[in-house]
Amino acid sequence: MGDFMTISSRKAALAAVLLASVAFPAAAEPVFNRIASFPVAENLPVDRDKLSVSSAEIITATDDGNTLIYSDSPLGAIGFIDITDAKAPKAGGALMMDGEPTSVTSSAGKALVAVNTSESKAKPSGRLAIVDVATKKIENTCDLGGQPDSIALNKDKTLGTIAIENERDEDVNDGKIPQMPAGDLVVFQVKNGTVDCGTIKHVALTGLTGVAPEDPEPEFVAFNGLNEIALTLQENNEIVIIDANTAEVKTHFTAGSVDLTGIDTKRDGALKFSGEAKGVLREPDAVKWLDDNRLVVANEGDYQGGSRGFTIFDKTGKLLYESGASFERAVAHIGHYPESRSGSKGVEPEGLEAAKFGDDQYFFLLAERASVVGVFKDTGADPELVQLLPSGISPEGAIAIPARNLFATANEVDLGKDGGARSHVMIYERSEGEKAYPQIVSAEKDGNPIGFAALSGLAAVPGKPGMLYAVSDSVLGSQPTIYTIDASKKPAVITDALVVKRDGTPAQKLDIEGIAAAADGSFWLASEGYSERLVPHALYNVNAKGDIKAEIALPKELVANEIRYGFEGVTIVGTGDDTTLWMAVQREWSDDEKGFVKLVSYNPKKKEWGAVRYPLDKTESGWVGLSEISVQGDSVYIIERDNLVGDAARLKKLYKVWISDLKPAKLGAELPVVKKTEAHDFLGELKSATNGYVLDKLEGFTFDASGKPYAVTDNDGVSDSSGETLFFPVDLTATN
Repeated sequence: MGDFMTISSRKAALAAVLLASVAFPAAAEPVFNRIASFPVAENLPVDRDKLSVSSAEIITATDDGNTLIYSDSPLGAIGFIDITDAKAPKAGGALMMDGEPTSVTSSAGKALVAVNTSESKAKPSGRLAIVDVATKKIENTCDLGGQPDSIALNKDKTLGTIAIENERDEDVNDGKIPQMPAGDLVVFQVKNGTVDCGTIKHVALTGLTGVAPEDPEPEFVAFNGLNEIALTLQENNEIVIIDANTAEVKTHFTAGSVDLTGIDTKRDGALKFSGEAKGVLREPDAVKWLDDNRLVVANEGDYQGGSRGFTIFDKTGKLLYESGASFERAVAHIGHYPESRSGSKGVEPEGLEAAKFGDDQYFFLLAERASVVGVFKDTGADPELVQLLPSGISPEGAIAIPARNLFATANEVDLGKDGGARSHVMIYERSEGEKAYPQIVSAEKDGNPIGFAALSGLAAVPGKPGMLYAVSDSVLGSQPTIYTIDASKKPAVITDALVVKRDGTPAQKLDIEGIAAAADGSFWLASEGYSERLVPHALYNVNAKGDIKAEIALPKELVANEIRYGFEGVTIVGTGDDTTLWMAVQREWSDDEKGFVKLVSYNPKKKEWGAVRYPLDKTESGWVGLSEISVQGDSVYIIERDNLVGDAARLKKLYKVWISDLKPAKLGAELPVVKKTEAHDFLGELKSATNGYVLDKLEGFTFDASGKPYAVTDNDGVSDSSGETLFFPVDLTATN
């Protein structure tokens, strides 16, 4: 049976929670903003290929707060980052651990590292390594008798504990437990950062739970100020309280279940926050104490549950607060909801950190699949969501450094071999000022968040300055949507959503990448084809109600040479019978000379097609293509970009082409080459908006009805992406 505190009892508070998370504070109120990002591949040893997979997972800091230390499981190392100047982190190198480091903490100039050395899941083993941070040498090791997971030290750093998980093999018996040998907990004494292996004590945990009592699966540990350890048994859905001084179990209680309403429960290419799930086991991962009596858990799930939020208990197991779906819904309001995880565990809150900054007690909730951090103020009663911070891809661990007003996250996913983002450590500072993120949020419609993702094109609302339209791409393939944006607000607000329909139902097989709004209230949409998935390259004329009134297939002269990367924007040039649609083709098709792409024209009245050639810039790596086309005055403006992210990004520019030069030739004939003039370089804005972590997909640009330009990035629906959406006005007079 679900706990009485369900989302239904909190639905009225959701709007207030959202406003608290995105509204800009008074000037004197401190906020957290990202000040730096560090790609951990910079710590790869010189003998490793630069695209070797590396990862930042669990992270800690030295006592002086000047060095971050993180575990890097795929590399088999711990990495060091010098943050003496937190805005300019420096690579400190990596130390190979002869095993898989699973967790790390630090004290008195030492790093204490839990290392998995298991031969197999059935034969687990591990050790505790004590590392001198200054020399980066292993001084001693202690056998742990099993596969370790989380490590923690008490407040005065005289006691330590490690969860010995002995994790299950998901390929054995469909991953069902019990799977022997059983895990346990170790407790040990610490003096000046070193550990006497002889002080290690094992705490048996069998026989405690209602789920596979013979096979406890210890996951995460945390100390309170009374030397009591809170331990989660994730798959067993249990929380155990241990006296570290005596190494004995004091009490234990089930994490229970929760009834969820107002959630998206289906992976179907649509965002619909109207579903429900009853009796969902919490199955907590991380745990942190808020004080000596209260603890908070992140309910990621791993076995048969995962309730998408967090819960606060007292140490007797009394339920004090249940977030239900409120956190996940707040995440949806900023476009970070991962639709592909709807049928599973949603945003998957996994990591936690808790700390006091000044007079404010905070806890930080890391959503693995949403790549976002919820910053909550602990009020002693119901917590207050005060910010949502963008992180790298899949935040796994975090560390607060209140003495320096710093907070850092370790983000584990490394997509370097696929040409994507590397694993990053993100650094944030608490100071007076405005929240830099989010830059765009959504309102509610019919009592639920307007879900949005992958904004891929922009257009002005005719006659309404400050109002824009945007479209979603194939990420929402079952819910192709035209969004209305109030860009006069800060952050900008998506005020409405219009689903594109065919015969009264949401249209299928669309990948909308461009939108143009006609004066009569109708729309022209450009859909990028993907023939292998039966998505056609096409133009669509849609009325003001969202109904497709005309579907214009590409002529055979174009289709014969198609590749996947087709129309990425559409704009309207001219009026009356001379009205012409111009579309930007993203990359070279098979009949294009390398380094040239087509701008394609179509006259709806005359049903005539044509094209010109557009010359692309050259870069040393990645590919270059077009992402948008928009008309203003006597020119069309075109986004030209590479597909690179982070430090590798080189080309994110806006060019203009005179309309008088757009003289299309017939398809199949020799096409004229247009001249382009650089109008703006976006790299400066993209770097300053994220403090170094450049997003690759700058995909939308337009001018509003007053001529003010705006740009937006496509977040790929939080799939292999940090999920960040940047939406900002553009100063075309600025130089970068």
